[in-house]
Amino acid sequence: MESLYLLIPIALVFCVIAIRLLLWAIDNGQYDDLDKESWRILADDDSSDEKKDHKAHSGEEDGPST
Repeated sequence: MESLYLLIPIALVFCVIAIRLLLWAIDNGQYDDLDKESWRILADDDSSDEKKDHKAHSGEEDGPST
């Protein structure tokens, strides 16, 4: 019985910490878009998009310059 006087407050502190971490994660957008990463890893055309973005930012063109 005496151990409950120690264990119950410890359990309550753990619950409060868990709830605060959950609320922090929700406020920081951890659960905003759950499907984006799962679809991104399945997409095959990521490398071609990166090449296009790199060329667009560096000023290169796809065809020969005249």
